[in-house]
Amino acid sequence: MIKKISADTDIKTYLESGNYADSARHLLSTQKKSWTEMREGFDSLKSVKEKKILYEGFTIRVQFNPRRIKSSSAKVDPESIKERKCFLCIENLPEEQKGIIYKDEFLILVNPFPIFPEHFTISSLKHKPQAILENFPVMFSLAKDLSKYYTVFYNGPKCGASAPDHLHFQACTKFIMPLENDLDEIKRKYSEPLLQINNGLIYSVDDGVRKYFVIQSNEISVIERIFNYLYKLFHEVSNTQEEPMMNLILNYEDENWRLIIFVRKKHRPSLYDKGILWSPAAVDLGGLCIFPLEKDLNVISESDLTEGFKEVIISDEFFSYIKKKLKESAL
Repeated sequence: MIKKISADTDIKTYLESGNYADSARHLLSTQKKSWTEMREGFDSLKSVKEKKILYEGFTIRVQFNPRRIKSSSAKVDPESIKERKCFLCIENLPEEQKGIIYKDEFLILVNPFPIFPEHFTISSLKHKPQAILENFPVMFSLAKDLSKYYTVFYNGPKCGASAPDHLHFQACTKFIMPLENDLDEIKRKYSEPLLQINNGLIYSVDDGVRKYFVIQSNEISVIERIFNYLYKLFHEVSNTQEEPMMNLILNYEDENWRLIIFVRKKHRPSLYDKGILWSPAAVDLGGLCIFPLEKDLNVISESDLTEGFKEVIISDEFFSYIKKKLKESAL
């Protein structure tokens, strides 16, 4: 394991003061110099093609990113997972890949197939399934420790995680996802307040394309309390013993947390079965839709995106049910 830990002197200096954000940024810089494949991945972002689709009060960007083909088309059924080596287990990482130990339990790694100019995967040192409930506090710890530059996000094992068998989070440049920048205007136009607990607020959003919940507070315990209740509701709605399908985006700014929760009913829209390789996860729901084939960028339309999101996100019926239960709750 030791050979996978970055020995860079500057990183060690940052870590001595608990500065994980600058440590991660410096790791990215050093890996670009020492790891050709990774550097090529980030260099390729300079030439990705994008187009913007403007909605009332918000924007969705569509990106053609050919290096994301493995993730978008990944087979995540149990049999396929069983047959391949886990690419997040430390013994299977590329020889050139180095990381930063986080709290003796995770490894901060540069993502060699990036979507963003700064893109990290934070993987567990132990091979254990992707699961949010028991690891919820870790996500908050990461978001705060990386908050100088980064937002943290989570893809559920059945809705976007290309390694559902290995616990991991991801981090990207703060406010690079369109939703992070648009949320104040979206809140003004499309939100419905549901519950206020002390200094914590949860509201719902239906912007005509996506439906989701947002929890804001300066206390983790308040957000955990609301999230735990929501998790039980999601279980009830999903009618499953497995983790309910969800994607989370979390940032920490001005001593306040903001957690965006997308509840899912489906992994991929019918467009995927028609040959358009779109596999929506947290980033897509955050307003940056990734397509690994250029032909798909050229043909995808506003109505395609709207219909695709509606297919994979929780139904109107269950969305209304969860809102009703929250309003009636005595949390």
